[in-house]
Amino acid sequence: QVQLVESGGGLVQAGGSLRLSCAASGSTFALSSMGWHRQAPGKQRELVARITATGTTIYADSVKGRFTISRDNAKNMVFLQLNSLKPEDTAVYYCSQTRGWPATTYWGQGTQVTVSS
Repeated sequence: QVQLVESGGGLVQAGGSLRLSCAASGSTFALSSMGWHRQAPGKQRELVARITATGTTIYADSVKGRFTISRDNAKNMVFLQLNSLKPEDTAVYYCSQTRGWPATTYWGQGTQVTVSS
C-alpha cells in the first residue's frame, strides 16, 4: 500500500518562496514517476510538475522558471521548490506517485498554499 504525505504548505506573501515535501512509503519509489498537482477553488486539478524515474522533468507553462521539482530516492521523497509566488498560485497542492503496469496513480492528502497580494 502506497502512502504519500505532503508537508510544507502555508501562507506567504507574493514574491515569497515555499518548499513542499512529499514522503512516500513502499519499495518502488525509485521506479516511480512522481508529480505535483494543484487544485484551486472552483477549478480542476492540474499538473504542476513531474519528475520521472530517470530524472526527466516537465513543468506547466505557468510555473516554468519559478518552480523546481526534485527527488531523493534514498529517502523516498519528492520536493517542489516554489519561488516568486503569485496570488494565482494559491491552491491545494497534491503529490502523486505513478507506478506499475498498467500504471496506477496514488495521491496524497494535499497541503494548502496561500499567496497573499
